[in-house]
Amino acid sequence: MNRPSPAIVSQDAVRRLPRWALLLLCVAYVVPGYVGREPWKNADLASFGYMLSLLDASDWRQWLHPTLMGMGAESNALLPYWLGAWAMQLLGPLGVAPDFAARVPYALLLAGTLAASWSAMYLLARHPSAQPVAFAFGGEAEPRDYARALADGSLLALIATLGLAQLSHETTPALAQLFFGTLVFYGLAALPTRTVGASLALACALPGLTLSGAPSTALLYAGLSTLALALPGPTHVPAAVRRGALWLLPALMAACLALALTLELLHWDVTTWRNRWSDWRSLGRLFLWFTWPAWPLVLWTLWRWRRQLLAPRQQRHLGLPLLIASVPLASAVTTLAGDRALLLALPALAALAALALPTFSRGAAALIDWFTVLFFSGWAIVIWVVWLAMQTGVPAKPAANVARLAPGFESPFQWPAFAAALAGTLAWIALARWRTGRHRTALWKSLVLPAAGATLCWLLLMTLWLPALDYGRSFAPQMREVRRWVGDAPCVQVHGLGTAQWVGVRFHGGWQPQPAQGPTRCPWLLVDVDAQGSLPAAVNLNDWALQARVRRPTDDNESLLVFGRVDGR
Repeated sequence: MNRPSPAIVSQDAVRRLPRWALLLLCVAYVVPGYVGREPWKNADLASFGYMLSLLDASDWRQWLHPTLMGMGAESNALLPYWLGAWAMQLLGPLGVAPDFAARVPYALLLAGTLAASWSAMYLLARHPSAQPVAFAFGGEAEPRDYARALADGSLLALIATLGLAQLSHETTPALAQLFFGTLVFYGLAALPTRTVGASLALACALPGLTLSGAPSTALLYAGLSTLALALPGPTHVPAAVRRGALWLLPALMAACLALALTLELLHWDVTTWRNRWSDWRSLGRLFLWFTWPAWPLVLWTLWRWRRQLLAPRQQRHLGLPLLIASVPLASAVTTLAGDRALLLALPALAALAALALPTFSRGAAALIDWFTVLFFSGWAIVIWVVWLAMQTGVPAKPAANVARLAPGFESPFQWPAFAAALAGTLAWIALARWRTGRHRTALWKSLVLPAAGATLCWLLLMTLWLPALDYGRSFAPQMREVRRWVGDAPCVQVHGLGTAQWVGVRFHGGWQPQPAQGPTRCPWLLVDVDAQGSLPAAVNLNDWALQARVRRPTDDNESLLVFGRVDGR
């Protein structure tokens, strides 16, 4: 079922995007958010707490069941916590702060995700059915240059997606799942031409997904891939490779199933059917903003390449991304995972979005450029204006809004952050001026501005606004206030604290939290304000005297009651 390609691309349109520029963009996207910040509530701080608990483990069996306050992790993940704990063990003796050490392997996972996504699209674009139409007198794009241009476009589309920014910079199992899911994408894309590398990638990715809290996703990927290869009919996978894969994938599927059952990792939290319009509307809004701007391009790709969709097994550049994206998309609809499930679909959606580039008209590309320039320039101006208001009090209205949302916050001036933000802004101005000028077209040019704009805004947030975000999203300010009362006590007893609060007491406060009903006698007791009703059943109130109520500056609902032990009791 050979269908004519809708891609009409000349060699001039696939000229090389400078590697230094692409690498610099990736560095500017990956590094901010991993450097200089505090652990944020809730998932980021809770995951860090499980890593800290592994450092205290006295038995290797505790590494198979990480617990915090006697409770296991909600995600049933193991490998992400191991990575953070191993990094702290390795880098701690070198004087590296525990929270930064735990983020190092996650930064590498994000970098690996970007690299695997680029490589997967490059291999798919080399497929004959993905190549552009041959011109009668020559001059069409060379296969390698065309594939490289589409791979660049796919990487730019992935960086541009709004949903990737925060979740990919947290130390949570979601990022490990994203990396191993992208590695599955690469392994299946490389299977026909790089059999050994593809086999190693799949042998690493599927068990990695299982140990990262997504065993169902790993089993579905392995099962659907096996089914696609086993169905009768023509494919572009060589017969010998196909036979080998039909042994490898079921074997990996069995290994993942055995691993999940042995370690009790296999859980499927299916949600009740959404029978209210508000539930579907909320889910639709999540899809729209989380995958922006990839989803309009994906729809355009599906329309322009619709004739090739009749044979998805032969048209691997379409069929494989659709298979990879379908599992997390279905998971987001049928489970409670929401945005963290949808995260795994982004690399495949970015690959589909890149396939829209060869079919764009000049007018559509110009519309994308001008919209992107206005959108991200507007947000960059907002970030700068609010930062200026935090520093000087002018303009008055943004300054008043910051004072209302973060009472007591005083914004420090940080030269390194200011220099990085200024350099990023100047680079954006230069890029916008170049892109909106009269230059020869290139496939990747329509996604340069969205990717650079998303990177700019993320860079500005993680430099200019970072002190304010730390003040609002960490427990450090609250623990500093608690320390005024507790001092350097060897331990504190706690009651009613959530997982993130418990980790905040340990990490930011520096105390060893003990349960209120436990045998340990500590001089101080910290109680969540919402747990006052159950406190009499946990302790003898005659032994304690209320000393203070310490609120989180940005959320009064997370206030802590500080009790001191009455002398002699």
